[in-house]
Parts: sequence; structure tokens; C-alpha cells
Amino acid sequence: MLIEAAGIALDLPTGWEGTIRPGRPVSGGAIQYSLTHAANFPLPAVRGDYGSEAVEGMVNGDVFVAMLEFGPESAGTALFAATRPPFLRASDFSRDMLQHRKEGQGGTQRFFTESGRAFCLYVVVGDYIDRTEVLPAINRLLSGMSIR
Repeated sequence: MLIEAAGIALDLPTGWEGTIRPGRPVSGGAIQYSLTHAANFPLPAVRGDYGSEAVEGMVNGDVFVAMLEFGPESAGTALFAATRPPFLRASDFSRDMLQHRKEGQGGTQRFFTESGRAFCLYVVVGDYIDRTEVLPAINRLLSGMSIR
């Protein structure tokens, strides 16, 4: 299933669901840029940018992906200098890369610039030890993503 918004297209693998929230103004004239979420389990209606309320109940085989956009002033800076990873490896994941550490889980975080836009890709796996089993699905999701 293809979802599109805010210049982002994401081809969701079978059994996955996702959302793309376009950027929007928030209080004080600030802008909250686009936010993309995808998971191979039902996403709760209310969840934090980095998946709070979604990742707490994850089990072996579950994957949560967040891609947060940052302002144009961040594009190409040292933190965002890399290009989007074409795929992830098991060695990219760590138990220490989580926003909120939960026993058994692992995660990875990659900052990049694509099409002049700055992003953070954040991926959580329900079981760090068995992460290689879900890597093909994660990489299928990443290969089905485009950013304009």
C-alpha cells in the first residue's frame, strides 16, 4: 500500500501500517515539520514523535520506524551530512540507541539530508537478539521510500 504526503512516498510492505503527517505551524510561529511513522503492528492513534505509546508493547518480530523532518537550516549541516541509508545491517542496532530503554529492544538512529531536506530516521525492533529476522522487512520499507 502506497501512502504519500508532504513530498514523501512510502510503499508499505504487506501487514504494515503507516502515516505521514505534513508539516504544520505550532504555537509561537514555530513549524513542526513532517513526521512519518510505520510499523508492522497496529499503531495506537496517539503516540509520540519517537513512538512513545507504540514501542512499549512491542514484542519479538515487531518493528517501529519514525522519520522526523527538521528545518531547512539543518539540511547539509554536519549532523545531517550523510545520505539516507539504502539499507540497515544488524550491526547498526544497539540496545543503547533507544529514546526510552526497554528490556530486550534495540534501535538505530540515522541523520541525513535528501532533496535538500533534513531528517532523522529512528528504528526500533522488539527483540534486539532476533533483529536479523526483521531486517529484510525494514530494508524493504526503506527501499520503497522516496523523498522529493
